[in-house]
Amino acid sequence: MIGPNGIGKSNLLEAVELLGSLRSHRCSQDRDLIQWEAPMALLRAEVGDGDRLELELRRRGGRQARRNGKVLDRQLDLIGPLRCIGFSALDLDLVRGEPALRRQWLDRVVLQLEPVYADLISRYNRLLRQRSQLWRSHRQNTAERSGLLDAFDVQMALISTRIHRRRRRALHRLEPIAQRWQSHLSSGKELLELRYQPGSRLDGEEAEEPWRLAIEEQLRNQREEEERLGNCRIGPHRDEINMVLGESPARRFGSAGQQRSLVLGLKLAELELVKELCGEPPLLLLDDVLAELDPIRQQLLLEAVGNDHQCLISATHLDGFHGGWRQEAQILGENELKEGMNVG
Repeated sequence: MIGPNGIGKSNLLEAVELLGSLRSHRCSQDRDLIQWEAPMALLRAEVGDGDRLELELRRRGGRQARRNGKVLDRQLDLIGPLRCIGFSALDLDLVRGEPALRRQWLDRVVLQLEPVYADLISRYNRLLRQRSQLWRSHRQNTAERSGLLDAFDVQMALISTRIHRRRRRALHRLEPIAQRWQSHLSSGKELLELRYQPGSRLDGEEAEEPWRLAIEEQLRNQREEEERLGNCRIGPHRDEINMVLGESPARRFGSAGQQRSLVLGLKLAELELVKELCGEPPLLLLDDVLAELDPIRQQLLLEAVGNDHQCLISATHLDGFHGGWRQEAQILGENELKEGMNVG
């Protein structure tokens, strides 16, 4: 997709991302995804052997997902036929930004591998909100509040354990692939480590029951501090993923070039992992990222995805695309984009 800024290239890629993952990396509220003054937005795609996917976003009444014309009871059932991995300029904040950005990135990786993971994250976030509301409410007496917190602790400990386990496993699988790419992009000069720092204390080998009981105890022990500070201090919402180059944290000491290479390596590792575990390469969404990379890294990225992956790429010009890329690609301009999105 070629054209000047502001014509909707990113919107189209975001629509594909929504159909593939039910999430947008730019917006958290559906109302921000709907055209001004419009009551709803409809995303529609045909994938694979004619599988038709639809996602309707409404200002009022929530979402409705359909597959081959049939309304789905669970939106999660839309995930699977259209696996996709996005890479945009916003991803360059993955290294230097806040921990929440790294958690969200890792969650997107896990979601590609296990669509049911979205339900775990949704349930955990709901429990966390309800727990905070409980502390702000003054209607319960101490005994009543304590009993409610006991119930929260049991549920949160179980879901926390399952989130921690999936995040740690995904990072463990990603690390050797990301290390290989980081070495390639740095001509063998840099060693990358991805260190999972859980927001709960996880002692011993991975096992659901011991971890669940340990987290439950930690939640009980931090209640006094939680009451004083007004937020829960234990759980996946406090996870961090430390990215280390050599012996130095990349966030603090990595150069701009090293950080760009690191993010590029992580995305390529994600692409490779999903292909390995799911059997088919995911669709790669590249949103104007060539503008953020120097010519050497541009070429490395294009060579890496090559002919093995279907890509949707947005750019303001064709500079940087050579050989087979220009000969074999279907190029969409401003008029085609507007027609495809049904906007005037």
